[in-house]
Amino acid sequence: MLGPGRARAISLFDRARTCLAGAVAVLLPLLLPGPGGTARAEDRVDVELVLAVDISYSMDEDELRLQRNGYAEAITSAEAMNAIQRGPTRRIAVSYVEWAGAAEQKLVMDWTIIDGPESARDFAEKLLQQPYRRAYRTSISGAMLFSAPLFDRNPYRGLRQVIDISGDGANNQGIPVEDAREDVLKRGIVINGLPILIKRPGSMDMANLDQYYEECVIGGEGSFMVPIKSREQFAAAIRMKLIMEIAGNYEERPRVVPAATARNPLCMAGERQWQERMDWMRN
Repeated sequence: MLGPGRARAISLFDRARTCLAGAVAVLLPLLLPGPGGTARAEDRVDVELVLAVDISYSMDEDELRLQRNGYAEAITSAEAMNAIQRGPTRRIAVSYVEWAGAAEQKLVMDWTIIDGPESARDFAEKLLQQPYRRAYRTSISGAMLFSAPLFDRNPYRGLRQVIDISGDGANNQGIPVEDAREDVLKRGIVINGLPILIKRPGSMDMANLDQYYEECVIGGEGSFMVPIKSREQFAAAIRMKLIMEIAGNYEERPRVVPAATARNPLCMAGERQWQERMDWMRN
């Protein structure tokens, strides 16, 4: 079990089995219009979810396919359909963003309602038809700051707003990841993570990327991360993480990441790696 300053150790199947208990009774009143506001039934969803996936050159072509196929398989899985149907509104809203450097983000799939097998298959088929692309550098902070405003431009009202970030490296371009995370958390958005640790040791690889995601990337009530340590784990890990994000966990309130009072040295590790690489190339 991790300490209070880090994310809880994840028992995926235990969390998934318990996260739906009591959700309808507790949360259905929250779907009703608040004071001075209106929320039409057709606009209500259980979660607004941005899937933000890394397409930097550190991801090889096989990993890009595994990543995208994993999300397409997860969204259409029977487990995901069951989780959606057990939610208060039986609907979620999903968008899909690809990101790399600080100026390299693209909304690949705009906000789409998933409320059953047909809409899930349609989303997955359209996603798989999109061309693959890759770009330079890794800016998790850029992915966060691009994704957060997307919630303001969709017509849906969700019980939760979640950015799901998957990637295989630390932030090495753009503003510090801690600053971006603080901005996103102030908006009430939860950040979950899928760190990919299947690289061979190298100059730009981070052996403790899962710890980096725990301490520097994820945050908000109920936030969690699921590390991938082999190619064979891609599909199962993405599916379980998506189910957990759809269902939520309303019985317990894991840590909330507060505004940082001091810099965490680990959170600048990617920038230091990049600077060391530039220094080596100049010499």
